[in-house]
Formats: sequence, structure tokens, C-alpha cells
Amino acid sequence: MNEIATDIRPEAATDEPFVVFDRVQKSYDGETLVVKDLNLAVPRGEFLTMLGPSGSGKTTCLMMLAGFETATHGEIRLAGRSINDIPPHRRGIGMVFQNYALFPHMTVGENLAFPLEVRSMGRSEREEKIRRALGMVQMEDFADRRPAQLSGGQQQRIALARALVFEPELVLMDEPLGALDKQLRETLQFEITNLAHQLGITTVYVTHDQTEALTMSDRVAVFNDGVIQQLAPPDELYERPQNSFVAQFIGENNKLPGTVETIAGDACTVRLEDGSVIDATPVNVSEPGEATLVSVRPERVEFKPEVTAGMEHTVEAEVLEFVYMGDTYRTRLRVAGDEGFVMKCRNSLDQERLSPGMRIRIGWDPRDARALDRV
Repeated sequence: MNEIATDIRPEAATDEPFVVFDRVQKSYDGETLVVKDLNLAVPRGEFLTMLGPSGSGKTTCLMMLAGFETATHGEIRLAGRSINDIPPHRRGIGMVFQNYALFPHMTVGENLAFPLEVRSMGRSEREEKIRRALGMVQMEDFADRRPAQLSGGQQQRIALARALVFEPELVLMDEPLGALDKQLRETLQFEITNLAHQLGITTVYVTHDQTEALTMSDRVAVFNDGVIQQLAPPDELYERPQNSFVAQFIGENNKLPGTVETIAGDACTVRLEDGSVIDATPVNVSEPGEATLVSVRPERVEFKPEVTAGMEHTVEAEVLEFVYMGDTYRTRLRVAGDEGFVMKCRNSLDQERLSPGMRIRIGWDPRDARALDRV
């Protein structure tokens, strides 16, 4: 089902965030924790995405919030009230799954009517809410069709409408766009985000798609091994990763192993394995001699002499591959022995196309190179 019915809404009280995980743990076998001491607060109206690889604990957290899994330890609160002992059908939470979960023997209108009927709403009120929900997803003319007569994108719109039809304050989405093609998925990303913000709905969204998380979210919680590695708005997550896992998991990233040589305040130098020295910003390193992994985004790498001339440290690079990608040029380089170093440049009239075999010097603003932990 795409909705949880017969809700008893939590009492609106306190200044506490709308959704709270308070020291929540989850174990399936009594020994191994798949969620480890989770503390997370979601304000009312926020679009929060739980992002991480398979097995990281993100879906388990969503299922505990929905009531389909029970927390081994800790408390989950909704609008200030503990919901640990409230069954799923009484939490008043809308849900959207990847497989749509529409009733195939019912029409679209009947699918949307179901969660309203179990709430004992009158016919005229049901019809009004169904019309409104279908209008939200631009499917007003499809009320009499059955799911089998709809495309995948249309079915997902109906699944979303069914989750919204009883006007929940909280909607949970578990990989809802994973089965759709790229163009439709991107279209629905914007539609879902805009709809959630227009209606003021608090949304908790689970995905392993990094682009989806960055595009849709107010904040993203990056999970790994049952722990939130970083919780931040998308731009901060991408621009200022707090550890090597986040830097490697979010977007394309160059990783240069080395050793901290000097460190002073918010600046440090790192000696790479080939002896080259580069400038970086220390993030979770604190003293000379520490092993580090320097993170540099491909689009922040510079090679034009007029730009690199003012940089204290630059590094020699050999061009191995040049790829034309339409809006960007993607160049693969050998840097400090690493043959997977990538530089991305905007396609513009004055942009130079590099050729394999060329030797250039590259550099970057130290603020764009982050000295992280070595994993």
C-alpha cells in the first residue's frame, strides 16, 4: 500500500523538530547493529534524503519510522510524541515505494478512494480530495483507468497522489523513481520536490542515487555502516565533505594520497607520494606526519598558465585522454603516479582542447583541496 490508514495524529506540541530519532539502534540478530545510535532531527516541512550504498542502514531507518520495523533501542518521536508502540496503520504517514503498490483490480479513482474509505470519509468529501490529489500530479483525466493501462511514469504519479490524498503531514519515499528511465526520473524529481514544498509536507526520501539526492533535498544524510557520516545541505555536502567516505561517495572526485608536511590554521601543505607538494585545507588532519587523502573536484582543477601563475604550488600532469562531452571537456591525466585523475572544463570558445601526450601544470585554490582522513 502507498499509504498508512486510520491514523491517530500525534498531538502537536513543543518546539521539538517534527521527526526525531533519539539514540536509535537496530539489530536483526541481537548481535550486529545495522543502525548504530542514530540521532537525527527533521524540522516540519523539510525534504530530507537518506543517501548511502546498499546495506548502509538508510532503508531500515525509513522502515522504523513507518512502523514496519521496530527499534531495538532508542525512541522515535513524531510531533513530540513517541511512536515506538503505535502500529503503522495508526501513524498517519503517507508512503511511496519503487514498485508503486497500486491495486491492479481497482481504477485510479478507486485506488485513491481506498485510504479515504478506511478513514470513514463521506462520498462527496472523498471525491473532492481525489480530484485535488489527481490535479496535483496532473492526472485528472485518468480516474477511470486501471494501473495496467498506465505507463510507468503515470503509475508513479498515481502512487504519489494516493500517498497525498488523505493529506498526511509526513510522507516517506523509498527509491520511488528507481524503475524509471533517466529523462522521466529527472522530470519527476522536480515535480515531487516542488509539490512537497508547495504543500508544506515533511518528506523523508531514501535513495542511493547521488544526483537525485543533491537535486531534490533541503538536507542529505549520508549513511555508511549504520552511521550518518555527514548531514548537510547538498551544496555543503558536495563542496565541503567532512571525511573521505563522503568525498568519494558524492559526485566525481580526485583522490591524492600523501602526508601532511606543514599545518597552520586553515591551511596545510601535503607531500604526495611522488614528492610533489600541494596546498590544501585541513579537514580532519591536525599535525605534520599524518597520512591524508586530498580531495579535489574535477571542475576545480585549473591548467591555464594565466590562472596557475599565481598559485604557490602546481603539479606536473600528463594528458592521457581527452573526451568531448558537449557542455564540458573531460580530460584524464596522470598526476603523481595516478592515471585516473580527471579535469573538467566548460566548453567555451576560448577553451583549449588538450591532446594525449601533452604535459601541463595544474593547480587549484587551496580551499578546493581538502585534506581528509586516509581510508
